[in-house]
Amino acid sequence: MNIFYEEDGTFKVGTILADNTTSLQVESMHGKRSKIKEASVLLRFAQPGLTEFMAQAGNIAADMDVEFLWECSPPEDFGFSKLASEYFGHAPNSIEAAGTLIRLHSSPMYFYKKGKGHYKAAPPDALKSALASAEKKRLLAALQARYTEELTCFKLPPEFADKLPQLLYKPDRNLPETKALEAACAATRLSAVHLLQRCGALPSSQDYHLQRFLFEHFPQGTGFPQVSVDPHPELPLAEDTAFSIDDASTTEIDDAFSVRKLASGNWRIGVHIAAPALTIPPGSPIDAIAAQRMSTVYMPGDKITMLPDSVVQAYTLSADTVCPTLSMYLEVEADTLAVLNTESRIERIHIAANLRHDTLEPLFNEATLAAGKQDYPYAPELKLLWSIAQKLEALRGKSADNSTQQIDYNFHVESDRVTISTRERGSPIDKVVAELMIFVNAEWGKLLAAHDVAGIYRTQGNGKVKMSTVPAPHQGLGVAQYLWSSSPLRRYVDFVNQRQIINLLRGEAPAYAKNDTALFAVMSDFDAAYTVYNEFQRNMERYWCLRWLLQEKDKLAVTGNTPLLEAPRLNPLGETTSHSTRLQNTAAKLLVTPQAGEEASVKTRPKAEVSRDGQSNLIVEALVLRENLVRLANIPLMGRIPSLPELPPNSRVVLEIGEIDLLDLNFNARFVAEADTIAS
Repeated sequence: MNIFYEEDGTFKVGTILADNTTSLQVESMHGKRSKIKEASVLLRFAQPGLTEFMAQAGNIAADMDVEFLWECSPPEDFGFSKLASEYFGHAPNSIEAAGTLIRLHSSPMYFYKKGKGHYKAAPPDALKSALASAEKKRLLAALQARYTEELTCFKLPPEFADKLPQLLYKPDRNLPETKALEAACAATRLSAVHLLQRCGALPSSQDYHLQRFLFEHFPQGTGFPQVSVDPHPELPLAEDTAFSIDDASTTEIDDAFSVRKLASGNWRIGVHIAAPALTIPPGSPIDAIAAQRMSTVYMPGDKITMLPDSVVQAYTLSADTVCPTLSMYLEVEADTLAVLNTESRIERIHIAANLRHDTLEPLFNEATLAAGKQDYPYAPELKLLWSIAQKLEALRGKSADNSTQQIDYNFHVESDRVTISTRERGSPIDKVVAELMIFVNAEWGKLLAAHDVAGIYRTQGNGKVKMSTVPAPHQGLGVAQYLWSSSPLRRYVDFVNQRQIINLLRGEAPAYAKNDTALFAVMSDFDAAYTVYNEFQRNMERYWCLRWLLQEKDKLAVTGNTPLLEAPRLNPLGETTSHSTRLQNTAAKLLVTPQAGEEASVKTRPKAEVSRDGQSNLIVEALVLRENLVRLANIPLMGRIPSLPELPPNSRVVLEIGEIDLLDLNFNARFVAEADTIAS
């Protein structure tokens, strides 16, 4: 005798070997023996055999009209044999009964299971809803299959157009578009971004990286709401005029300088900082904008300002304008250049000129200073400021030895091409600005601390830089306390600190009390935003370094010559204080050989190197940092080279640049030889 039974939600057949009343020992059609409960048995049959029984019952179930079966079923619970009798019009045989049970069990939308072999027909409304849902799933599955097929053929489905940012940057795995993209990625063995690029979905690789950043951190876009700027207050007019020193692309001019010879023979040096905090109170619409953005975002060729342009133009220290400023005056002894005293004022001052690095640096540098040349505007003032800056640097305990000078990298992007130039950090221009800014930031920090007024300080101990509301030494700068207050148009922390200083000078209650939760929130939010913005800047600098390599490869393809870039030397890197776009990765800690203002120098060989695939590849020099990590010559680009042999740090090597991936920001390179070996 054979039985048809249910086990673990599936139907099985077996031959009875032993009947123990409440349990049976059976043998399956595959010869497996098992013990089952009598309660699990649904049918007993003698013929046909096990295999034929399941096949025939399956055919019966497949041929049954489930809708007619549903119509035949009674409203109350029923057993499968009863419904089989109604359907077939006679007492069913074992195969018909089993087929009916299989059909009932496989149609959960039509029939609800109520026990062993018992079911209940679904109510009409519930059935209608379930069928509609099933049809929707079927259509979605078909749509997803079409999406996958088109993507696999590198064709972008039209429906993807308005979902690309989400698919690229924050995919929702419940969407059919995401599921189709994942399936196509698995089929093509490409990442989502590379597959969508093959489908023509990305306007450019640059746009991909920029839009990713904006999607995450500027979801409402980079535009500003309409705001109105309050008129400047009536302030005393300074008797001096001032000039600024900035990069050519700077529009948010925060600082300027003035120089006057006093009747005593001493010098009065004025440091004048743009003062937006004078007319932008806490909680105002403009303040809310600055508090949300926290800082200007920099990238090669572009920036996203912290403040609307109308606000920037109202406070930036533009030439030929009279601007409100927070000023600090230093009385400097004529012979020793020692700072005798300082005075802070809130005033207006006429900005006479905006000096720019690109035109000033060829005239004002160590060579022209040594030669005594003063045939350029503000030469005497700049020479004096340079001497004072050297004095201030020495007082901080910093060496004036520039023999191992650090290098900054400036990116200029125009017409989708990039130029990477180098500038020696610590040049006279940089030192004048940096030393005077360090001085006033330290002094204003000292002023707040002396009057027990809260501020946000920048501290450094044991090599770790952090922000704090408690004044503490900044070991890297060699000052007892240091707060950011000299860039209020570009950093919200400076803006907040400026509020505190202005209120103190006016004798008013500070905007933020000590232990004010709002102050801690500003510090925390700024730290988080500044970290994100710096990471984005580093990524975009890496992107344009890779674009530069591609440009060099293009030149190689045209000229047939292989540029060979000279390698840099290793040098410690301190904390960056300038606002220009530059390398800020302390892991690099490098110095390159070109002189100030020069671009990466290039040597050419008589003929191009030819790679294994017959294509000319770019040959560059690089510096070994550690293990297989190298830094390419004259551009701030690092990477790991698996083929690099074991070499000591600071070794110069020659690499052949291979594939460059602008989406993953990676490049492949092959070790060619040690540079010194080739030179010899």
